[in-house]
Amino acid sequence: MKKRWIFTAVGAAAGGTLAYFMKDEDNRKRVTDKAKSFQANLTQDSEQGDMPIEEAGQPEASNPENSKMVSEGSQFGVQYYNELTEKEREILERSNS
Repeated sequence: MKKRWIFTAVGAAAGGTLAYFMKDEDNRKRVTDKAKSFQANLTQDSEQGDMPIEEAGQPEASNPENSKMVSEGSQFGVQYYNELTEKEREILERSNS
């Protein structure tokens, strides 16, 4: 309960400070210019393709061995379950004999 009041108080203080800061036309222009330059930097970075994605689009065409392995799926869980049920079956057969 206390956290909610703390967050509300911090939010209200930040809103009040922002309202006081934004009442001046020069400060408002500065903030909007900074926001626009920040937005331009974000869109410029995404257009350049600096993202660390190695396989995007159609990875099947570039690496058929990897796509075949992925399409087969992992059999580890199935094998583990089969071994576990076989051991349980053996234990039950021993206890019933």
